[in-house]
Amino acid sequence: MDGQQGQRLVFGLMAGIARPLMNLLMAKTWMGFEKLPAGGFIACPNHVTEIDPVVVGHAFYNHGRLPRYLAKESLFRVPVIGKALRASRQIPVTRSSSSANRSLAVAREVLDAGDVIIIYPEGTLTRDPDEWPMRGRTGAARLALQTGAPVVPIAHWGAQQVLPRYGKSLRIFPRKRVRVLVGAPVDLSDLRGQPMTRTALNEATTRIMDALTDGVAELRGETPPTTRWDPNEHGQAATGRLSIDEKPASDDQEGTR
Repeated sequence: MDGQQGQRLVFGLMAGIARPLMNLLMAKTWMGFEKLPAGGFIACPNHVTEIDPVVVGHAFYNHGRLPRYLAKESLFRVPVIGKALRASRQIPVTRSSSSANRSLAVAREVLDAGDVIIIYPEGTLTRDPDEWPMRGRTGAARLALQTGAPVVPIAHWGAQQVLPRYGKSLRIFPRKRVRVLVGAPVDLSDLRGQPMTRTALNEATTRIMDALTDGVAELRGETPPTTRWDPNEHGQAATGRLSIDEKPASDDQEGTR
C-alpha cells in the first residue's frame, strides 16, 4: 500500500466515525464547491467553534478532497490522536525556525500533490462578540506568497449552534443546519514575486479576511462591522482559549446565533 492509499484509508476510517455523528447533529448545505481549484490550494475558513475543523473537513472529504491541517506539534505526542495525525499527514508546527522550515517543506509537498491545506487565518476562535471574522494573522498569506498556491475563502455558519463558542456540551435538539460557502480564489497576483515585506503580508492578509468576511455576511444575510475586531485593542490574548474575564459578552448568553 503506497502513502496516498494509506492516507485515504485513514481518512476513510475517521470519516466512518465522524460522518454518522455529523449527520445526526446537523443538516448541511454546501455551496460553491465546483469553484475549487483542480490542483493544490490553501483553504481559509472562519473560526467560530471548536468543531469547525470537523465541519469543514467533512465538506471537503465529501467532495473528494483530502484536507490537511496545520496542527500544534504537541498534539502529535498524544498517543492515539498523534498516530492518526501522522497517518493522515497533518502538518505539525512549532515556533522554532528549523521546525517552521520543515513545516513549509511538508506544506509544499501537500500542495504539489494536489491536496488541500486548511489554515484558519484568525489563528484561533474569533473574539468578536458577534462572531464575525476578526483580525487575521499572516500565516496563510506567507504560505501563499512563498508557494504560489491559490487561497480560497471558506465561509461557514451554523456550527456554533451545535457547539457554542467556548461551549462544553453539544446542543442536539432541534437539529441544526450548517452552511458552507466556497468563495472565489483571492487575487494576490500583484504581490507574488515581490519582496515578502510586512506591508505585502499585511495586504495579502487583509484581502483574505475581506473575502472571508464577505462570504460570512452572505450566509448571515447581515452587514459586517466596518472595523475588524482586534484582540490587542480589547485586552485579549491573541491566541488560545480566553479567560472568563476576557470572553466576549455574547458567550454568556443562552443561545448563540
